Amino acid sequence: MSRSCVWRPFTQHAVEPPALEVIRTDGAYLELSDGRRVLDAISSWWVTTHGHRHPRIVDAIRTAAEQLDQLIFAGFTHEPAERLAAELVGLAPPGLDYVFYADSGSTSVEVALKMALGAARNRGERRDRIVVMEHSYHGDTVGAMSVGARGVFNAAYEPLLFNVDTIPFPGPGREQDTLDALETFTRDRRAAAFLVEPLVLGAGGMLTYAPRVLTELRRIAAGTDTLFVADEVMTGWGRTGTLFACEQAGVAPDILCTGKGVTGGSVPLAATLASAEVFDAHYSADRSHALFHSSSYTANPIACAAALANVEVWRTEPVLDRIARLAEAQSRQVEALAFDPRFSTPRACGTIAAVDVRAPTVGYLAEIGPKLRAEFLRRDLLLRPLGNVVYVMPPYCMTADELDSIYDAIPAAVSAVTRL
Repeated sequence: MSRSCVWRPFTQHAVEPPALEVIRTDGAYLELSDGRRVLDAISSWWVTTHGHRHPRIVDAIRTAAEQLDQLIFAGFTHEPAERLAAELVGLAPPGLDYVFYADSGSTSVEVALKMALGAARNRGERRDRIVVMEHSYHGDTVGAMSVGARGVFNAAYEPLLFNVDTIPFPGPGREQDTLDALETFTRDRRAAAFLVEPLVLGAGGMLTYAPRVLTELRRIAAGTDTLFVADEVMTGWGRTGTLFACEQAGVAPDILCTGKGVTGGSVPLAATLASAEVFDAHYSADRSHALFHSSSYTANPIACAAALANVEVWRTEPVLDRIARLAEAQSRQVEALAFDPRFSTPRACGTIAAVDVRAPTVGYLAEIGPKLRAEFLRRDLLLRPLGNVVYVMPPYCMTADELDSIYDAIPAAVSAVTRL
């Protein structure tokens, strides 16, 4: 390929090698222009659920494109969006009766924040605070950065960010500190919402916590009428072992954000689901009480058709059985790494598994991260460590042999890069 004019995401072009050209995707593999087949062990940044180019989803996209392309969604509607909204309401935890479409996970979080703050304002309540969890990540738009952990991801944009109240991550032995902090921040009824990634904090290091903690967090929020917002953009669509992570805690949020896997990872689409209470706070003869948000591609018909096909895959194929088998194998594989002194803190939740590599520097900018990524690619494996945290989040079509090859490669890659 000639020199690229593309500015790539999360890429320092001064030190990164040229991007690899993918000419075809198939199941759990990326086929490169040089003939190599790379095993996609992170679902192409957490989006591909069933595997690349699932036939039912591909067919739905093709059929939809022959009937509709982009359509204004203010004052107009279309059948795929109406059907999908009804499906999402039926699949989500109870009480989420309305669907606002977005085009990315970050945007769905922005919408959730606007819903929460707008509902309070429309009701005449002085609720202007947002409570979040330490180490969280909710996206890269300005509002989503504001409610995420402060650090290298957003340090340059600090002047744009608004302040939030942060509770500690509920690590082992710290669970009560987390609950007490939420109680403190919501007691004065100034918090409009508590926003949390259920069970697994993704970009923060694939940190996991127990469902019972999530249950208690929901109870505390409900006790002060603080809206409970679940960011299920990454954790939804089976990643944690259930369709939505909230199910494992018996939690029904007031607002739920979904994206990534909603289309099986085929095309961009996201949605923010809200309770009737949140919707009704915006429902008024006063036009100024409307939710003032839109995207040019809100409820794109082709994306909605892909999402409907994904729902049909869930309905007609043994997706949860595949997830259960993968989850069991993942847990067993990552626990085995605990016997290697180079690794620590093995953890798994559903199809997500992670382990820390003991290294001279830790955190997202740990020097071992890019070295491991390059070594994995040399072995035809797509793993993208979060600094010294190696995580595996495979598509549900991955076989036992393919998973074995991933976990064989992890210690071998660490050996290779630490000898350099």
